[in-house]
Amino acid sequence: MVAILQKIANSDLFNNFIIGIIIAAGVVVGIQTYPELRNDPTLSLLDSIILWIFVAEVLIKMGSQGSRPWRYFLDPWNVFDFIIVAVCFLPGETSFAAVLRLARLLRVLKLVRALPRLQVLVSALLKSIPSMFYISLLLSLLFYLYGVLGTFLYQENDPVHFEDLQTGLLTMYRVSTLEDWTDVMYINMFGCHEYGYDSSARVPCNEAAAKALVGEDGIAWSAAFFFSSFTLLATMIILNLFIGVIMTGMEEAQKELKGFDGSTSHKDDPRAQLQTLSAQLETLAAELKSVKIPPDDGHAVAGDD
Repeated sequence: MVAILQKIANSDLFNNFIIGIIIAAGVVVGIQTYPELRNDPTLSLLDSIILWIFVAEVLIKMGSQGSRPWRYFLDPWNVFDFIIVAVCFLPGETSFAAVLRLARLLRVLKLVRALPRLQVLVSALLKSIPSMFYISLLLSLLFYLYGVLGTFLYQENDPVHFEDLQTGLLTMYRVSTLEDWTDVMYINMFGCHEYGYDSSARVPCNEAAAKALVGEDGIAWSAAFFFSSFTLLATMIILNLFIGVIMTGMEEAQKELKGFDGSTSHKDDPRAQLQTLSAQLETLAAELKSVKIPPDDGHAVAGDD
């Protein structure tokens, strides 16, 4: 029985079937976003069938571990699958309705478990988190410094984008994404009375303050340097560090998931092969124990003297 379950769990047909069910689960969840179809009995029946198929998947993989079904939980991806299935059995549709909808949506993430290439991407992101934290800290310091400086320099001229510190920080985030950042720069180069502000602005332009800043303090050159330097540092340099960190994590994840033959298939993963071999040895040992050896009747076969 264990050998049959192992054959099913490791077969391409079974894995492709589960991928199809995951895609179907995603389609059902998408259809249920329409209020008039949310309580449709056909969709509810499909949702129940999909759930029990996932339950059967868990049972098959646990059964393929032989007399040690707990080894199923040694794989973090298996734990992830089990949690998604378990949450769907939470009681009640009233107090846990939002949780149940979220659980049904999370079933789409099982596609990450089913496709090895997606596993590599997710593993790379997880490995990159420590380095990304320090890059995010550096980027936050840069945002804070430029946000404070921008609020001091351009608060009177551009109250829409630098009304206070929190608004200035949000503006610097907008500039880092390159979303119409030149408009913000031109407002502070030429003054709100000349560019960007009209009668529909949330905060009216203080023309007297804008003319004084542009005419006397040389704000045009300072604004050009301010926004150009921030764009260079935040977008061109620091944000590209994220790409470098993720690429490094990608290489490490590929090395870990690489099989003996150079592929990243789960079937060729040494850990998966070791688990399968161990389960097969246990099955063989159990069969040997069940074999009945005839008792010795005391007669020996005599050879020629």
